[in-house]
Amino acid sequence: AMQLMKKREKAQQEIELRKKKIEEDLKIDNIENKFATHYDAVEQQLKSSTIGLVTLDEMKAKQEHIVREREKKLAQKKAEKEKERQKEIEAKQAQKNKQKR
Repeated sequence: AMQLMKKREKAQQEIELRKKKIEEDLKIDNIENKFATHYDAVEQQLKSSTIGLVTLDEMKAKQEHIVREREKKLAQKKAEKEKERQKEIEAKQAQKNKQKR
């Protein structure tokens, strides 16, 4: 009976932590953040690299290059988040294994 109570308590704590994390992710601190202007890094980089007269082919090539770089960065961020998630899962599994022993 005590083990079940402890398991329920830990599960309850995990649920509370998840709720808090979700609330923090979705929370909007103040009205300025809600209506903040969207900053497009790709567009800004394209503007700075295509100053003056540029042919259409050059413009398209630079645009494709910048978009590819952006996609690479996004893929790297996604991979890093996935690695973090895996580490968390492994840590939880290790903790569970320690508790079982």
